[in-house]
Amino acid sequence: MTALTLLFTLASIGISETVYLIRTREKAELPVCPIGEGCAVVLTSRWSKILIIPNDVMGFLAYIAIAFMSALLLIEVEPTALFSLALKILVGFASLASIFFTYLQARVIRAWCFWCLMSACTIWLMGLIIIFSKTI
Repeated sequence: MTALTLLFTLASIGISETVYLIRTREKAELPVCPIGEGCAVVLTSRWSKILIIPNDVMGFLAYIAIAFMSALLLIEVEPTALFSLALKILVGFASLASIFFTYLQARVIRAWCFWCLMSACTIWLMGLIIIFSKTI
């Protein structure tokens, strides 16, 4: 598997996760929390939005952009240098945001959300792939 294939696969996982969270929020349902019981606490906290945009929507858009750019790079659509740079910047910002949101869960909200941690790990794996890949 190439690094770009792995990035596309991880982005697809992130898209699935955020679609679940968006649908759950829109139906005003509590999310299923496979591990622990803090998902609802975190997802309904005042930190669940950046300005007026829900974090799950921002994550969905980021994952869509990462999947799209990975696919374009995989099939070598020009300008590959621009897509590569944009992908690295987006994953970098998403990694920093994930660190911030993980800090909030630990120190401010004092509850853990399985879905949020899954998303953070997905983004961090993407970051590691980009750091250690010689083809991106």
